[in-house]
Amino acid sequence: MAPPPPPLAASTPLLHGEFGSYPARGPRFALTLTPQALHIQRLRPKPEARPRGGLVPLAEVSGCCTLRSRSPSDPAAYLCIYTYPRGRRGGRRRAARTFRADGAATYEENRAEAQRWATALTCLLRGLPLPGDGEITPELLPRPPRLLLLINPFGGRGLAWQWCKDHVLPMISEAGLSFNLIQTERQNHARELVQGLRLSEWDGIVTVSGDGLLYEVLNGLLDRPDWEEAVKMPVGILPCGSGNALAGAVNQYGGFERALGIDLLLNCSLLLCRGGGHPLDLLSVTLASGSRCFSFLAVAWGFVSDVDIQSERFRALGSARFTLGTVLGLATLHTYRGRLSYLPATVEPASPTPAHGLPRAKSELTLAPAPAPPVAHSPLHRSVSDLPLPQPALMSPGSPEPPPLLSINGGDPELAGDWAAAGDSPLSPDPLLPSLPGSPKAALLSPITEGAPEMPASSGLLPPTPDAPAATSTGGPPDHLLPPLGTPLPPGWVTLEGDFVLMLAISPSHLGAELVAAPHARFDDGLVHLCWVRSGISRAALLRLFLAMERGNQFSLGCPQLGYAAAHAFRLEPLTPRGVLTVDGEQVEYGPLQAQVHPGLGTLLTGPPGRPGREP
Repeated sequence: MAPPPPPLAASTPLLHGEFGSYPARGPRFALTLTPQALHIQRLRPKPEARPRGGLVPLAEVSGCCTLRSRSPSDPAAYLCIYTYPRGRRGGRRRAARTFRADGAATYEENRAEAQRWATALTCLLRGLPLPGDGEITPELLPRPPRLLLLINPFGGRGLAWQWCKDHVLPMISEAGLSFNLIQTERQNHARELVQGLRLSEWDGIVTVSGDGLLYEVLNGLLDRPDWEEAVKMPVGILPCGSGNALAGAVNQYGGFERALGIDLLLNCSLLLCRGGGHPLDLLSVTLASGSRCFSFLAVAWGFVSDVDIQSERFRALGSARFTLGTVLGLATLHTYRGRLSYLPATVEPASPTPAHGLPRAKSELTLAPAPAPPVAHSPLHRSVSDLPLPQPALMSPGSPEPPPLLSINGGDPELAGDWAAAGDSPLSPDPLLPSLPGSPKAALLSPITEGAPEMPASSGLLPPTPDAPAATSTGGPPDHLLPPLGTPLPPGWVTLEGDFVLMLAISPSHLGAELVAAPHARFDDGLVHLCWVRSGISRAALLRLFLAMERGNQFSLGCPQLGYAAAHAFRLEPLTPRGVLTVDGEQVEYGPLQAQVHPGLGTLLTGPPGRPGREP
């Protein structure tokens, strides 16, 4: 086998050519494709001294397709590129750029040129290698990834379904991804679904909700008899809930600036369209009863868990519920007596910057953060595959209105979809693709209609399930670092006992979409990051910590009550008779618990890594 070609420099031209515009009487352009961007220069009628929109970073591109005119007299082929640039106010907006390949006399030759560009662009977007000297043809592209989307339509403020229909489905259709969409109906429904899936039919499971739905999915995978294979299934998250902590970490990993709401959703959707997974550490949590669950986010006790659970009654406010809950929690600040023991990381990492220096209590060991570097197939209920969406009209570059005589797959003279991958199947860029040959089929029981799901009239939320237990798992790897609860800990553990305001054991960097609790945490660093605040802190100082957490610089405040340690395992023993414990935002039984990190046990769909602070 020939060795792979060496990596290309970011500015290396891969393709260069001249294209017309749509409609044909518009300007002409010179296009240059590099590994990082598409460069557009207007040639006629007059070259621009300062081109507007002349650089399209690939980080802003969701996908592309080729088109043809159904007018027999038009020999041109068309290349349509879907982009999501940031507007003047910072938010992203959709823009379709369409170019006319008309350099040859016949449609077949022009089609081959348009497909060459579409194939090269798709390979770059998905991280696929391009041949060094070989011909770029659609046969280079593998079949589209097959994704199972699980949506909680009442996530956040009840806008999850609308956001999914308006933003998520069009974008992943533009990327050429194959998918089925399933609407969850009750607590633990997602857990039940993944326990009965034929996982070989899917390339990934993506939740369209907050963090809670992904918690169900991961614990469902680890509760299967074939959990060792099931947990390898890549999982992703598209934030449409009130708690979007993991999405905030994915957004930062992708190199985007901090974002909330629809902007965060669009950023994470762009990364999903690019493809690519990353190992994900999971935390095995053993509860007082001996049951076990798996966490991808955080175990919380004290102030954080109190706010999380007590703010449930404000869920209709979306992410603002946590702001209101924090204010109320500060007004009635509690302390909790307990014992925290942990197995520290074997090598103490150096603090990467003085700005993130940590307070060091005299009697406590604190470590600086690591530097950044076969089962039965059950029916899928309430599923919809390739939901038809309104078809936006094909737009020419810079034109706010579609041309009057051309449309996509509708009306007289029009552009028809032209396949931009192997085979002769039709591709239509704006409406969702029909299921491809070999795509998994969901049992269409109670199919979702195009309208929004019916909401309960009382609160706009799903009716709560009385005393619904948090998901626990019977499978998963053994915890070789942990003795049984209630037995002495082995040598080498550090124990702290006293009165605490909060204790947080977090795996990724973010506690919320805009709260960076562990600034240098990575998805696969093999560590759990322990943060605690002892009693004696004032309400004002605690508020300053959370405000500083928005930028991840809380450790530079020099707060003497704030402590931190990087660990491989920990045990928490509440000594206060009453309190709240949460795992990934889900309330669990109150009592002693212990946990161990299992490095890289899961796989997270993250898209390609970016460079923080260098967003296009």
